Amino acid sequence: MIALSYQDVAYLDGGLPAWEAAGFKVYSGVHVPSKAFAEVVEHEAGTPWISVQQLNELIASGANIAIYDSRSYEEYHNNSIPNAVSVPGAELVYRFADLTPSPDTFVIVNCGGRTRSIIGAQSLISAGVPNKVVSLKDGTMAWQLAGLDVVRGAGRRPPQVSADGLERAQASALRVAARCGIIRIGLQTLQNWRAEAAQRSLYVLDVRTPEEFLAGHLRGARSAPGGQLVQETDYHIATWGARVVLTDDTGIRATMTASWLKQMGWDDVAVLVAGPGDSDWVAGPHEPRVLGLEAISPQKIEALELQKRLAAGDVAVVDLELSKRHALGHIPGASFAIRARLASSLAKIPAGQAVVLTSADGKLAALAAAELPASAGRPVLALAGGTQAWIKAGLPLETGATQMLDTPDDVYLMPRERLAQDREAAMRDYLTWEINLVNDMAEDDDQRFHVVTG
Repeated sequence: MIALSYQDVAYLDGGLPAWEAAGFKVYSGVHVPSKAFAEVVEHEAGTPWISVQQLNELIASGANIAIYDSRSYEEYHNNSIPNAVSVPGAELVYRFADLTPSPDTFVIVNCGGRTRSIIGAQSLISAGVPNKVVSLKDGTMAWQLAGLDVVRGAGRRPPQVSADGLERAQASALRVAARCGIIRIGLQTLQNWRAEAAQRSLYVLDVRTPEEFLAGHLRGARSAPGGQLVQETDYHIATWGARVVLTDDTGIRATMTASWLKQMGWDDVAVLVAGPGDSDWVAGPHEPRVLGLEAISPQKIEALELQKRLAAGDVAVVDLELSKRHALGHIPGASFAIRARLASSLAKIPAGQAVVLTSADGKLAALAAAELPASAGRPVLALAGGTQAWIKAGLPLETGATQMLDTPDDVYLMPRERLAQDREAAMRDYLTWEINLVNDMAEDDDQRFHVVTG
């Protein structure tokens, strides 16, 4: 870290065991801040819910209900409740009027477990929609555990927002902004904050859908769809006390997302409305700056040349992508390895055989190749452009597990990703852990949640 120009760097003496021995709180699991926050919201705001058995009875009776799945579209498409519509979290208030024309429709918001169900339902309640709204207790996990049919491949999406729907959503967002103290800024303020980013961290996050982001966004912004941002805050925002700017095209989705971040303890969060008419507008994916990458020049190989050498059998390909993504698609014959254990993994490859490292876009592979210059009499190269370049060259991928050079413990597998024989037990354990987070928060004097209930 010091080599990358960070000035104030320290490590925790004794690590996590010392922290725990001193009597401080420790947590297990993933996205703990977000999941704990949702449990606190349900407890303090009294977010209403129904069980999967009650929902199943409503469906069977033909009741006037609407089921909105607040996860990402990909999760919804993979597994969903019958008749559910994909409405990722930040889209709920934005699209509600067009989705739900009758105030008599009973609205149920679900997700895979609890967090996005609770936040989604409470978002609609806080926005003042006229309908009765509840979350689905324990989501699709509970639905599956109850032995009810799960839909695979669902594709129901909300309609485009109408002028009337937009007006009503704007009014709702303004009420929420006033209640939670959400401010709006302009491009000049953002420019000033960017100029100060070396002294104070700044996150600029676009909370629209991934498709909208790719079509065009502010330069330097990262895609963080609102519902996912609240669900995975620790993934998107790492530094407490940082400035957070949320941007969209109307202010509605950004305001709703900002209201939750503010209640989570992110005090300096602002909304910026931006569109194609702004001069700093670009299309395509976000290209993050990778610290240290500009200072290295590892030996590289192009995709077509790698194909030839693989056919000749004189190279071994090692994939540094996450193990879950490796299994979904990798260069044929590539082995999986974890970067931190790469040296021991390479020792298992026959001596004298060249090694080509790859990763999704090639950046991680380039950094790793620079750390491991030619050793044991063989070169270590990086695939230029990574596996994405291999795909762009029209070359095939293979799926499934290959020989693992290290134990694939680099990721946490959600219950649905476990082996079939372990899946339901994992679901039960996960839900128990999630529900108990509200008790953990009650014992922790270092949490910053301030739920607005009025």
